[in-house]
Amino acid sequence: MRRFTPVELAIATALGGSVLAVAVPAFFRDLHASRLVEPVDGLRRLGVLAVAYGDANGHFPESAPLTPAVPPRGRKEADPPGTWDGPTWKALGFRPVAEDVPHAYAFAFETSPKDAMTSFVAQARGDLDGDGVLSLFEIRGAVRPGEKATLVPGGGPPSPPPMYVEAELE
Repeated sequence: MRRFTPVELAIATALGGSVLAVAVPAFFRDLHASRLVEPVDGLRRLGVLAVAYGDANGHFPESAPLTPAVPPRGRKEADPPGTWDGPTWKALGFRPVAEDVPHAYAFAFETSPKDAMTSFVAQARGDLDGDGVLSLFEIRGAVRPGEKATLVPGGGPPSPPPMYVEAELE
């Protein structure tokens, strides 16, 4: 029976370490990115729907509270039937994911009339590790009567929408 020499073992260990040095950071980078897809994509779609609604109506729909009321803690959960049947979510045609698909974030939509302008703030909140600290993703938009609605922080329609992020992976 043939045994490995110390040199062969050292080479195998060095090659294995090199592969791990490349693979582990890539794995964690992909894991990090996968956790951000839901809130970023959900707010992007919500922003597009809100701007289309604002363009068609000259204002945004009424505010909607955080839906579901409590974000899932440390895991993804599917919503019970009727969770997204509120008038604002129906007016916008928004659901964060397809029905019966588990998700980790709750969404809110808040409108506020300001002078001759109506604005909105859309939020996604999640508790990815179940510690009670919520991550926050937020976009804003505005519409003036007779003008096109825009996503803001201060100017015209950006692409992709500007987003405020706080404690993204809390």
